[in-house]
Amino acid sequence: MIEIKNLKVWVWKKEILKWISLSFELWKNYCLLWKNWSWKSTLSSFLMWHPKYEHNSGSVEIDWVNLLKLSPEERSNKGLFLSFQSVPEIKGIRLGEYLRIIYNIHLKSSSPDVKDLSPFVFRRFIKKHLEELHIDEGFLERELNVWFSWWEKRKIEILQMKLIWPNYIILDEIDSGLDLDAFRAVAELLKELSNENNTLIIITHYFKILEYIDVDTVYVMKGWEVVKEWNMELAKSISESGFEGI
Repeated sequence: MIEIKNLKVWVWKKEILKWISLSFELWKNYCLLWKNWSWKSTLSSFLMWHPKYEHNSGSVEIDWVNLLKLSPEERSNKGLFLSFQSVPEIKGIRLGEYLRIIYNIHLKSSSPDVKDLSPFVFRRFIKKHLEELHIDEGFLERELNVWFSWWEKRKIEILQMKLIWPNYIILDEIDSGLDLDAFRAVAELLKELSNENNTLIIITHYFKILEYIDVDTVYVMKGWEVVKEWNMELAKSISESGFEGI
């Protein structure tokens, strides 16, 4: 479980999150809704330890461990994964080597005595995942996300999920940059990925994705605060009638 209690966050000495209290149980899916500038994406970046955000007060625990004392790598090893709203391009790092490194880090975090997979062995291992996602093997030689289309970037993120088995997957505006066909394909892949061993936390203002993924709890954020909590019916009501009255 991720448990957030009375969280306050600053950026450049300005308060941007105020008294946020949320909980995300493993094996359940969640959705955070509201219009732009409600700081939902700020929350996801803070949880993954973006350096510009400063913890002011409150607590965050992941499986009864203080998340705020963990490094980004440790947070990832604890099962936290963020799918970026805007996926960064990183020159000078080959995709294949990046994937091999993160796979080995996660493998050794659970089994310290296991040897790292060599480039040759890893390439054989990852081939099945590339085929499942219809990713050309030549992509492994390309720089990380450089000149990738939005659709290709999303597939690479899903490939990472398949490699490191995260428990808590934050999907920050996963529909960003996708055309209708690509969005449907991503939604179907995420639906297949969702199971009893993980939790999807969907941050969106585009309700279409909720037609593909079953959500147990919907949180509505207004400004800095959570103002409404209910089940999937809340999302359906907002989709039909808008946010007026919330």
